[in-house]
Amino acid sequence: MSHKIYRVESFRIVGPYTLHVAFDDNTHQVINFWPALWGELYAPLRDPAVFNRVQISPEVQTLVWPNGADFDPETLHDWDQVGGMMHELVAERVPIPAARTARLKRPAKRVRTLH
Repeated sequence: MSHKIYRVESFRIVGPYTLHVAFDDNTHQVINFWPALWGELYAPLRDPAVFNRVQISPEVQTLVWPNGADFDPETLHDWDQVGGMMHELVAERVPIPAARTARLKRPAKRVRTLH
């Protein structure tokens, strides 16, 4: 099993708990992180003031937060494939209001930029 190495080159906040993330292979993801913001490490990010303190780590080139939370760049890159699985795992443990669940099930958008 191979583990691809991607680097986050930039990001911008585009909505509540949602980032537009650009990668070194000229792809982009628009990621709604809400489904993953559960548990001891990620629950503090449900506070918008904390979530919006996201940065790119210069050492590992991924998104990091001041409390030590981060995501593997490959997970971010492939969020359209793995994000749904995260939502299902969370839904099994924590009830999420139906209106929010419907919004979260929409797939992430991936855009390839040609230079």
